[in-house]
Amino acid sequence: MAKKFPQGFIFGGATAAYQVEGATCEDGRGPCVWDEYMNRPGSRFQADPASDFYHQYKNDLQLCHDFGVNGIRISISWTRILPDGEGKVNPAGIDYYNSLIDECIRQGVEPFVTLHHFDTPLPYFQDGHWLNRKLIDKFVDYAKICFEAFGDRVKKWATFNEPWSIAQNGYIAGNFPPNETFQIAKAIQIEHNLMVAHARALSLYKSMNLPGEIGIVHTLEGKVPISDKPEDRHARDLDDAISNRFMLDACFLGHYSDETMALIGEILEKNHGTLVTEPSDFEDFSAAAGQIDFLGMNYYSSHFLQAWDGESKVFNNSTGEKGTSVFALKGIGARVSNPDVPTTDWDWPIYPQGMHDQLRRIARDYPNYKKIYISENGMGYKDTFENGRIDDTPRIDYVSRHLEAILQAIDEGVNVQGYYIWSLMDVLSWSNGYNKRYGLFYVDYKDQKRYPKKSAYWYRLMAQRGELVPIEDVTY
Repeated sequence: MAKKFPQGFIFGGATAAYQVEGATCEDGRGPCVWDEYMNRPGSRFQADPASDFYHQYKNDLQLCHDFGVNGIRISISWTRILPDGEGKVNPAGIDYYNSLIDECIRQGVEPFVTLHHFDTPLPYFQDGHWLNRKLIDKFVDYAKICFEAFGDRVKKWATFNEPWSIAQNGYIAGNFPPNETFQIAKAIQIEHNLMVAHARALSLYKSMNLPGEIGIVHTLEGKVPISDKPEDRHARDLDDAISNRFMLDACFLGHYSDETMALIGEILEKNHGTLVTEPSDFEDFSAAAGQIDFLGMNYYSSHFLQAWDGESKVFNNSTGEKGTSVFALKGIGARVSNPDVPTTDWDWPIYPQGMHDQLRRIARDYPNYKKIYISENGMGYKDTFENGRIDDTPRIDYVSRHLEAILQAIDEGVNVQGYYIWSLMDVLSWSNGYNKRYGLFYVDYKDQKRYPKKSAYWYRLMAQRGELVPIEDVTY
């Protein structure tokens, strides 16, 4: 296997507006769903100041420049642009993102901009969220404002980040607002509505003849049967259908395949649900699938599936107490531990093979994919800060093993053109707060100072050489 990355490969860092910006009440920004959720009585953490990227972005982009990070994923806060979600545009929001984008370009750090990274405007969330099809048109209107304001300089756009997480975490696992559990039919409907919104926004962008490219960011979870039993393999297929295949079909086939719909239909039947679609949805899917420029792939872990005949039950490990997670869904299967596969403290299997398999799967099943960016990958870790130094060797090992999987897939013909580590700096974790750290740069949340971790020095050396670097080559 080659150790060299392709010419022009992006060594990026990833962020998201709500997780890094802070300043949730500054310069006319309106409320999003997460403001209400984080500020509820008994909340363990809040989003101010988070990583204070709203004020610190020049320093963070200087760190990118100094450490060889030549691309950054950022997202736009919808309610900084439109405080009410619609209507009058907020000039301060436009000014902020103009300044941020210009500073990215000045520092040689290409911006990769996501339009929606979980932070739906609060009024829309309260009016049915993505179950309400009216939100589709609102999203497209918001996208048009962003394309017009920033499309002359932003060359990489994603419509959504992780539609599956919006559906699963909000309506099945219950650790995202609205904190509903086991509403599997709702989750499938939300996935469909999000795919319609994606398709319409993508086609709008293409109609504007702007100089960049546009795609979507999906979290692609590997799915592996825990045994060769037919019932475990079928549980794998069912989980893969709802988590991955349903939305990939919409984005790249332009329709749902018969095989996919048979699996989705089985899940809906067992959960007493139906999927509501309109004929125009599939016209939108088809038009967008012929124009999509890339897939952004977020990959953190795979799931090992076992057949499950019982009722749904979920327990979310949000504190890092290893071994406490439970996830079993009626009509789908149970995600179980594999004793041969190590896990993080948050019970996420460390399984680079799953990343390789998903990359190969995209190339095989969706040959019009054009290119893939690994738009997020990284490891949550309880970093230890000692005298300004953070030795996060386990994180380096995790990322290195996943980069090996990427290089193997590239050798086998998959077109992967960049890697964005999650995360650039330590950030607010949606359901874990601040003790779960992912960044190349440690954030002291008391004074917002940044400290490069050992992983930052390793990442810089890798970017300089354009090849995978052994940990022992890093001077720290």
